Amino acid sequence: MTSARELGLCRCHTCGLLVRYQVGSVCPRCASKLQVRIPRSLAWSWGFLALATFMLLPANLLPITHFYNKGLLQSDTIFSGIMALYRSKMGGIATIVLTASILVPVGKILGLGWICWQLQRSKPVRRKRQLLMYRVIDFIGRWSMLDLFVISLMVALVDRGVMLSVRAGPGATAFAGVVVLTMMSARMLDTRLLWDKAAR
Repeated sequence: MTSARELGLCRCHTCGLLVRYQVGSVCPRCASKLQVRIPRSLAWSWGFLALATFMLLPANLLPITHFYNKGLLQSDTIFSGIMALYRSKMGGIATIVLTASILVPVGKILGLGWICWQLQRSKPVRRKRQLLMYRVIDFIGRWSMLDLFVISLMVALVDRGVMLSVRAGPGATAFAGVVVLTMMSARMLDTRLLWDKAAR
């Protein structure tokens, strides 16, 4: 199978236009510099992934919300919040939060790490399987902010000042960091490297 690269074609990373590539040329539609592959794609992806893995610990260990009720402070981590939902007979919501807050971020990190590791190995890759995994990770990435949306909604609805108050904790900031870093890792990973490796 002949690739676009072999035909001298290049896809613009900004607007997606397929154009004929020449060294130093720019996209005729958006004027962005054309690049056959994202420079140092694998290194950038590994870097963002390492930072996301590091942020995963404070995201799960630090309080994600502070709830003040008549002067009494109650802090909840992601896990304690999930357990509180189960104890309150809200198993469906607890399962959604568990999936969005713990299973999805960990799954994205493991999946992206697996793809990056496969690209660095000398053995051939199953490019269709890796590409499918990447597309699933990229698709579920848009739902990763569900927890932060719930927190912001809860703060807006519940906050009543002195007697009853809800504040986002440091765990929420760390969790947002995990989400953003995994999304950046996925975006920086040039999946065309899978096809380049298969063509060697």
